[in-house]
Amino acid sequence: MPSYAGHLQKMPVALAAPVQYQLPLDEARLPLNELIGNPIRIQYTGTIHCIHCGRRSNKSFNQGYCYPCFTRLAQCDSCIVSPEKCHYFEGTCREPEWGDSHCMVDHIVYLANSSGVKVGITRESQLPTRWIDQGAVQALPIMRVKTRQQSGLVEDLLRQHVADKTNWRTMLKGDIEPVDLPSIRDGLFERCDAALTALEARFGIQALQRLEDGGLVDIDYPVLSHPAKVTSLNMDKDPVVEGTLLGIKGQYLILDSGVINIRKYTAYHVEVAI
Repeated sequence: MPSYAGHLQKMPVALAAPVQYQLPLDEARLPLNELIGNPIRIQYTGTIHCIHCGRRSNKSFNQGYCYPCFTRLAQCDSCIVSPEKCHYFEGTCREPEWGDSHCMVDHIVYLANSSGVKVGITRESQLPTRWIDQGAVQALPIMRVKTRQQSGLVEDLLRQHVADKTNWRTMLKGDIEPVDLPSIRDGLFERCDAALTALEARFGIQALQRLEDGGLVDIDYPVLSHPAKVTSLNMDKDPVVEGTLLGIKGQYLILDSGVINIRKYTAYHVEVAI
């Protein structure tokens, strides 16, 4: 059996019909789509190295970081999860230069249909990757804003009327009915018009642009069979994950033995046998 070894990272993706996936092992990239329908074995060797500094760590924090980097880096700060709490303008950003290139740039507020309709945000440069990572089958950009903080403030308004999280188990079962995202967008704009207008007055009309003609994106995944019951495989409890690869969706490998979230094990050193 061909075998490979290296540290896991989030799977690179390419929008196609279906989405194309690779399994990254350090610098190597293992094409995955062609392996669907075949047995695969992934064994965690017990070693974790921080994806930022390379230090050996007993535990992975925030998907791949050692504890010192987790407490020091801007990309691990709590405002990444809650962007409306951004403190860049207070002069207390952990890494202002990183903030300049990642937070003080155009962001997109979007609607996606993954386990149902949800609202989300991401840097414009991260589309459509962000949608694919969440397992969305439909996605629609609805606003472009100038900073991450502004995108978080808009999301905070909209999530009063629509979910802001994906139910990963529902997403993996594959029973996701198509919805009319443009109509839902129009309804949200109508309901939240006064609050959005207040944000536009606060930051300037050019800072928050409503995208009333954004193009709907449909996404198809390479899945032979969706699981009727979702069983999560945990390499921290059982270092060997193996089974027939039935599909890939979001950042999950779907095996006949269960599912595994590859992103969760970023920085884990593994041996892969095909």
